[in-house]
Amino acid sequence: MPLTFTLDPAVTPALRDGILDLWTDVSNAGGAVGFVAPVTREEIRPDLVRHFVAMAEGRHRLLVGYDEAGEVAATTFFSFNTHRLQRHWLWLYTVMVHPRHQGKGYGRDLLAAAADAARTFEGIDAIRLGCRGGLGLERFYASCGYKEVGRVPGAIRVAPGDDRDDITMLLPLG
Repeated sequence: MPLTFTLDPAVTPALRDGILDLWTDVSNAGGAVGFVAPVTREEIRPDLVRHFVAMAEGRHRLLVGYDEAGEVAATTFFSFNTHRLQRHWLWLYTVMVHPRHQGKGYGRDLLAAAADAARTFEGIDAIRLGCRGGLGLERFYASCGYKEVGRVPGAIRVAPGDDRDDITMLLPLG
């Protein structure tokens, strides 16, 4: 059954808890979403609060995918540029699909829904996102239409002696 996507849902305790659970579960399953397992909800909470503050200030927007049970199954945050010369593109952050839904095509669905949403944002011509090397994420994003436009070798230190490339991907919306 496909996910149901909602752009800019009301931030309720249930949504907050759903995103915290999602982010924790994705991180602990080895997902490259800003943390290294093991991680707890309380370690993730400050990052989520920063996203919510940016949403309240109009700098971020949220897209949530709900599964058939109405649970948070996928999310991503849009981050708008404030620099006058870069307002025509935005960043996609914290692209997540719950591990129990891996292999169902929901990642592709999330990225397609994000592109559709971004096309409705005035003046936005492209989406950029960063991903951690070593997991094949760049191949997945490329299969969804993104192009690798930059790579910084060893820029992400997952653990001592385990440095990964920071890869920038771009999706033109035109």
